[in-house]
Amino acid sequence: MSNHLHIVCRAKEQYKISDIIRDLKKYTAKAILKKIESEPESRRDWMLYQFEFAGKYDNRITKYKFWQETNHAILLGDTSIIEQKINYIHENPVKSMIVYKPEEYLFSSATDYAGEKGLISIEFAG
Repeated sequence: MSNHLHIVCRAKEQYKISDIIRDLKKYTAKAILKKIESEPESRRDWMLYQFEFAGKYDNRITKYKFWQETNHAILLGDTSIIEQKINYIHENPVKSMIVYKPEEYLFSSATDYAGEKGLISIEFAG
């Protein structure tokens, strides 16, 4: 999605999901901001201003704030809940009227679940 991200993941026993999310946010923020700063993009100045303004009143932010603070973690205790959440994720771009069918959205595992190879590397739940 253009304004949020859904991930279904599992951590090995020695790792905590919160640490994985923290590291993912840190890595992706740096990579995306570096790309925005270096590419000729008509909205670059506006985007950087928005990220700078978002971090202006947070003492932990040195320049730009890319990600929001909150995560909406849901414990996926059994296969039926996992399947429900994956179906919800796959239907998200359809409900937003970005695509007609879930497998048409490029940045989704829906293509893999439909039996073809998509852009996203996944391990099937279950």
